[in-house]
Amino acid sequence: MEGRVVAAHGRQYIVERADGSLLPCFPRGKKSEIACGDLVEIQRSSDDQGVVEAILPRTSLLYRSNEIRQKLIAANVDQLIIVVATEPGFSDELVTRALLAAESEEIQALILLNKADLTERLPEARERVAVFSRLGYPVVELSARDHAEDLRTWLAGKTSVLVGQSGMGKSTLVNALIPEAGAATREISQALDSGKHTTTHATLYHVTPDSHLIDSPGLQEFGLGHLDKQEIEHAFREFRPYLGQCRFRDCRHDREPDCVLRAAVDAGKIEKSRFAVYHRLMGVPVQS
Repeated sequence: MEGRVVAAHGRQYIVERADGSLLPCFPRGKKSEIACGDLVEIQRSSDDQGVVEAILPRTSLLYRSNEIRQKLIAANVDQLIIVVATEPGFSDELVTRALLAAESEEIQALILLNKADLTERLPEARERVAVFSRLGYPVVELSARDHAEDLRTWLAGKTSVLVGQSGMGKSTLVNALIPEAGAATREISQALDSGKHTTTHATLYHVTPDSHLIDSPGLQEFGLGHLDKQEIEHAFREFRPYLGQCRFRDCRHDREPDCVLRAAVDAGKIEKSRFAVYHRLMGVPVQS
Protein backbone atom coordinates (compact mmCIF):
# COMPACT_ATOMS: atom_id res chain seq x y z
CA MET A 1 0.00 0.00 0.00
CA GLU A 2 1.04 3.59 -0.54
CA GLY A 3 0.18 6.65 1.48
CA ARG A 4 1.34 10.08 2.66
CA VAL A 5 2.80 10.86 6.07
CA VAL A 6 0.50 13.47 7.62
CA ALA A 7 2.03 13.51 11.11
CA ALA A 8 5.51 12.72 12.37
CA HIS A 9 5.98 12.18 16.09
CA GLY A 10 9.29 10.71 17.16
CA ARG A 11 9.48 7.27 15.57
CA GLN A 12 5.74 7.03 15.05
CA TYR A 13 4.11 8.26 11.86
CA ILE A 14 0.52 8.66 10.78
CA VAL A 15 0.04 7.63 7.16
CA GLU A 16 -3.03 8.70 5.22
CA ARG A 17 -4.06 6.21 2.58
CA ALA A 18 -5.91 6.87 -0.68
CA ASP A 19 -9.30 6.31 0.98
CA GLY A 20 -8.52 8.97 3.63
CA SER A 21 -8.08 6.49 6.48
CA LEU A 22 -5.20 6.93 8.92
CA LEU A 23 -2.80 4.18 9.94
CA PRO A 24 -0.08 4.53 12.62
CA CYS A 25 3.20 3.24 11.21
CA PHE A 26 6.73 2.64 12.44
CA PRO A 27 9.95 2.49 10.42
CA ARG A 28 11.97 -0.66 9.99
CA GLY A 29 15.23 -0.58 11.92
CA LYS A 30 16.47 1.92 14.46
CA LYS A 31 17.24 4.82 12.16
CA SER A 32 14.39 6.82 10.66
CA GLU A 33 14.65 9.26 7.75
CA ILE A 34 10.91 9.82 7.37
CA ALA A 35 9.40 13.33 7.27
CA CYS A 36 5.91 14.75 7.29
CA GLY A 37 4.78 14.99 3.67
CA ASP A 38 6.69 11.90 2.56
CA LEU A 39 5.02 9.48 0.17
CA VAL A 40 5.70 5.99 1.47
CA GLU A 41 5.09 2.32 0.84
CA ILE A 42 3.61 0.61 3.88
CA GLN A 43 2.79 -2.91 4.94
CA ARG A 44 0.10 -3.63 7.49
CA SER A 45 1.58 -5.41 10.52
CA SER A 46 -1.69 -5.71 12.47
CA ASP A 47 -5.27 -4.48 12.27
CA ASP A 48 -4.35 -1.05 13.60
CA GLN A 49 -0.66 -0.63 12.76
CA GLY A 50 1.75 -0.71 9.85
CA VAL A 51 5.41 -0.60 8.90
CA VAL A 52 7.03 1.86 6.48
CA GLU A 53 8.81 -0.29 3.90
CA ALA A 54 10.15 2.47 1.65
CA ILE A 55 10.18 6.22 1.08
CA LEU A 56 9.20 7.15 -2.46
CA PRO A 57 11.37 9.68 -4.37
CA ARG A 58 11.08 13.22 -3.01
CA THR A 59 10.82 16.50 -4.84
CA SER A 60 12.32 18.35 -1.86
CA LEU A 61 13.36 17.88 1.76
CA LEU A 62 13.50 20.75 4.22
CA TYR A 63 15.52 20.21 7.37
CA ARG A 64 17.85 21.87 9.84
CA SER A 65 21.00 20.47 11.35
CA ASN A 66 23.93 21.11 13.65
CA GLU A 67 27.15 19.22 14.31
CA ILE A 68 25.32 16.48 16.23
CA ARG A 69 21.99 15.76 14.59
CA GLN A 70 19.55 16.79 11.91
CA LYS A 71 15.87 17.54 12.31
CA LEU A 72 13.62 16.84 9.34
CA ILE A 73 10.87 19.44 8.90
CA ALA A 74 8.91 18.42 5.81
CA ALA A 75 9.22 16.63 2.48
CA ASN A 76 7.74 17.26 -0.97
CA VAL A 77 6.92 20.89 -0.25
CA ASP A 78 6.67 23.59 -2.89
CA GLN A 79 6.66 26.62 -0.61
CA LEU A 80 8.16 27.67 2.70
CA ILE A 81 6.12 30.26 4.61
CA ILE A 82 8.15 31.98 7.30
CA VAL A 83 5.81 33.48 9.88
CA VAL A 84 6.98 36.57 11.77
CA ALA A 85 4.90 39.04 13.74
CA THR A 86 4.83 42.61 14.96
CA GLU A 87 5.10 41.11 18.44
CA PRO A 88 6.78 39.30 20.08
CA GLY A 89 10.10 40.22 18.51
CA PHE A 90 11.46 37.89 15.86
CA SER A 91 14.99 36.94 14.82
CA ASP A 92 16.15 38.38 11.49
CA GLU A 93 18.94 35.80 11.43
CA LEU A 94 16.50 32.91 11.84
CA VAL A 95 14.53 34.25 8.87
CA THR A 96 17.73 34.44 6.82
CA ARG A 97 18.74 30.89 7.77
CA ALA A 98 15.30 29.53 6.85
CA LEU A 99 15.51 31.32 3.49
CA LEU A 100 18.94 29.79 2.86
CA ALA A 101 17.54 26.32 3.58
CA ALA A 102 14.71 26.97 1.09
CA GLU A 103 17.11 28.26 -1.56
CA SER A 104 19.32 25.19 -1.18
CA GLU A 105 16.33 22.96 -1.99
CA GLU A 106 14.90 25.30 -4.65
CA ILE A 107 11.74 25.77 -2.61
CA GLN A 108 9.74 28.99 -3.06
CA ALA A 109 9.74 31.21 0.01
CA LEU A 110 7.15 33.63 1.35
CA ILE A 111 7.38 35.84 4.43
CA LEU A 112 4.16 36.31 6.35
CA LEU A 113 4.02 39.32 8.65
CA ASN A 114 1.30 38.47 11.16
CA LYS A 115 -0.48 40.65 13.72
CA ALA A 116 -0.52 43.58 11.30
CA ASP A 117 -3.45 44.99 13.29
CA LEU A 118 -0.96 46.05 16.00
CA THR A 119 -0.36 49.30 14.16
CA GLU A 120 2.06 50.86 16.66
CA ARG A 121 4.64 48.15 16.03
CA LEU A 122 3.91 47.69 12.34
CA PRO A 123 6.37 50.30 10.92
CA GLU A 124 9.35 48.72 12.69
CA ALA A 125 8.37 45.21 11.58
CA ARG A 126 7.89 46.44 8.01
CA GLU A 127 11.34 47.99 8.02
CA ARG A 128 12.89 44.72 9.14
CA VAL A 129 11.15 42.54 6.55
CA ALA A 130 11.94 45.09 3.83
CA VAL A 131 15.49 43.68 3.82
CA PHE A 132 14.01 40.47 2.42
CA SER A 133 11.42 42.03 0.11
CA ARG A 134 14.22 44.01 -1.58
CA LEU A 135 15.76 40.66 -2.48
CA GLY A 136 12.57 39.59 -4.22
CA TYR A 137 10.96 37.53 -1.49
CA PRO A 138 7.21 38.23 -1.35
CA VAL A 139 5.87 39.60 1.94
CA VAL A 140 2.23 39.25 2.94
CA GLU A 141 0.81 41.30 5.82
CA LEU A 142 -2.27 40.15 7.66
CA SER A 143 -3.89 39.48 11.00
CA ALA A 144 -4.46 35.73 11.38
CA ARG A 145 -7.46 36.38 13.62
CA ASP A 146 -9.30 38.49 11.06
CA HIS A 147 -7.78 38.18 7.58
CA ALA A 148 -6.28 34.70 7.26
CA GLU A 149 -8.25 34.29 4.02
CA ASP A 150 -5.81 36.70 2.36
CA LEU A 151 -3.28 33.85 2.31
CA ARG A 152 -5.44 31.41 0.34
CA THR A 153 -4.33 32.58 -3.10
CA TRP A 154 -0.71 31.93 -2.08
CA LEU A 155 -1.58 28.37 -1.02
CA ALA A 156 -3.50 27.35 -4.14
CA GLY A 157 -2.15 24.23 -5.80
CA LYS A 158 0.84 23.96 -3.50
CA THR A 159 2.08 22.03 -0.50
CA SER A 160 3.31 24.71 1.89
CA VAL A 161 5.06 24.44 5.24
CA LEU A 162 4.80 27.01 8.03
CA VAL A 163 7.91 27.70 10.09
CA GLY A 164 8.60 30.35 12.69
CA GLN A 165 9.41 31.06 16.28
CA SER A 166 6.90 30.29 19.00
CA GLY A 167 4.30 33.01 19.52
CA MET A 168 4.15 34.20 15.92
CA GLY A 169 0.58 32.92 15.48
CA LYS A 170 1.05 29.85 13.27
CA SER A 171 -1.58 27.79 15.08
CA THR A 172 -4.08 30.67 14.95
CA LEU A 173 -3.47 30.91 11.22
CA VAL A 174 -4.00 27.17 10.69
CA ASN A 175 -7.23 27.17 12.70
CA ALA A 176 -8.55 30.19 10.79
CA LEU A 177 -7.75 28.72 7.37
CA ILE A 178 -8.82 25.18 8.18
CA PRO A 179 -11.82 25.16 10.56
CA GLU A 180 -11.73 21.36 10.66
CA ALA A 181 -8.06 21.36 11.79
CA GLY A 182 -9.12 20.73 15.37
CA ALA A 183 -11.04 17.63 14.36
CA ALA A 184 -8.14 16.43 12.21
CA THR A 185 -5.78 17.02 15.12
CA ARG A 186 -7.96 14.99 17.47
CA GLU A 187 -8.15 12.15 14.95
CA ILE A 188 -4.38 12.14 14.61
CA SER A 189 -3.98 12.28 18.39
CA GLN A 190 -6.25 9.26 18.71
CA ALA A 191 -4.26 7.41 16.06
CA LEU A 192 -1.09 8.30 17.96
CA ASP A 193 -2.78 7.04 21.13
CA SER A 194 -2.00 10.38 22.69
CA GLY A 195 -4.44 12.48 24.65
CA LYS A 196 -2.60 15.65 23.74
CA HIS A 197 -1.51 16.81 20.33
CA THR A 198 0.47 20.03 20.26
CA THR A 199 2.92 21.44 17.75
CA THR A 200 5.63 19.19 19.12
CA HIS A 201 5.53 17.46 15.76
CA ALA A 202 4.71 18.37 12.18
CA THR A 203 1.18 17.88 10.89
CA LEU A 204 -0.21 18.10 7.34
CA TYR A 205 -3.67 19.56 6.76
CA HIS A 206 -5.71 19.71 3.55
CA VAL A 207 -6.75 23.26 2.64
CA THR A 208 -8.37 22.07 -0.62
CA PRO A 209 -8.01 18.76 -2.47
CA ASP A 210 -4.87 20.09 -4.21
CA SER A 211 -3.58 22.51 -1.55
CA HIS A 212 -1.92 21.31 1.64
CA LEU A 213 -0.43 23.06 4.64
CA ILE A 214 2.13 21.57 7.02
CA ASP A 215 2.38 23.13 10.47
CA SER A 216 5.75 22.58 12.12
CA PRO A 217 6.87 23.07 15.73
CA GLY A 218 7.98 26.53 16.82
CA LEU A 219 11.74 26.85 16.56
CA GLN A 220 14.31 29.16 18.08
CA GLU A 221 17.25 28.23 15.86
CA PHE A 222 17.84 26.96 12.35
CA GLY A 223 21.13 25.12 11.95
CA LEU A 224 22.62 24.74 8.47
CA GLY A 225 25.35 22.23 9.24
CA HIS A 226 24.35 20.17 6.19
CA LEU A 227 25.38 22.94 3.75
CA ASP A 228 28.98 23.51 2.68
CA LYS A 229 30.60 26.87 1.94
CA GLN A 230 29.71 26.89 -1.76
CA GLU A 231 26.10 25.89 -1.07
CA ILE A 232 25.70 28.63 1.53
CA GLU A 233 27.23 31.27 -0.75
CA HIS A 234 24.89 30.29 -3.57
CA ALA A 235 21.88 30.29 -1.22
CA PHE A 236 22.43 34.03 -0.62
CA ARG A 237 20.71 35.07 -3.83
CA GLU A 238 22.28 38.55 -3.76
CA PHE A 239 25.77 37.00 -3.73
CA ARG A 240 25.32 35.12 -7.01
CA PRO A 241 26.30 37.91 -9.44
CA TYR A 242 29.67 38.24 -7.66
CA LEU A 243 30.66 34.65 -6.94
CA GLY A 244 33.91 33.52 -8.56
CA GLN A 245 35.10 37.08 -9.22
CA CYS A 246 37.33 37.62 -6.16
CA ARG A 247 41.10 37.65 -6.69
CA PHE A 248 41.56 34.49 -4.63
CA ARG A 249 39.60 31.35 -5.42
CA ASP A 250 39.39 30.43 -1.70
CA CYS A 251 38.45 33.96 -0.61
CA ARG A 252 36.73 34.04 2.78
CA HIS A 253 35.27 37.45 1.92
CA ASP A 254 36.86 38.85 5.06
CA ARG A 255 40.13 40.82 4.83
CA GLU A 256 41.45 39.53 1.52
CA PRO A 257 42.37 42.13 -1.10
CA ASP A 258 40.13 42.55 -4.13
CA CYS A 259 37.16 40.80 -2.53
CA VAL A 260 34.24 41.51 -4.82
CA LEU A 261 31.63 40.59 -2.20
CA ARG A 262 33.05 43.00 0.37
CA ALA A 263 33.18 45.72 -2.29
CA ALA A 264 29.50 45.09 -3.00
CA VAL A 265 28.73 45.45 0.71
CA ASP A 266 30.66 48.73 0.86
CA ALA A 267 28.75 49.95 -2.20
CA GLY A 268 25.43 49.17 -0.51
CA LYS A 269 24.53 46.40 -2.98
CA ILE A 270 24.55 43.72 -0.26
CA GLU A 271 22.97 44.30 3.15
CA LYS A 272 25.54 44.43 5.95
CA SER A 273 23.24 42.42 8.24
CA ARG A 274 23.02 39.56 5.73
CA PHE A 275 26.77 39.64 5.16
CA ALA A 276 27.27 39.40 8.93
CA VAL A 277 25.06 36.27 9.03
CA TYR A 278 27.20 34.76 6.26
CA HIS A 279 30.35 35.38 8.29
CA ARG A 280 28.81 33.83 11.40
CA LEU A 281 27.89 30.75 9.38
CA MET A 282 31.47 30.54 8.14
CA GLY A 283 32.94 31.09 11.60
CA VAL A 284 34.55 34.37 10.59
CA PRO A 285 34.71 37.01 13.34
CA VAL A 286 32.39 39.83 12.36
CA GLN A 287 34.20 43.13 12.00
CA SER A 288 32.72 46.15 13.67
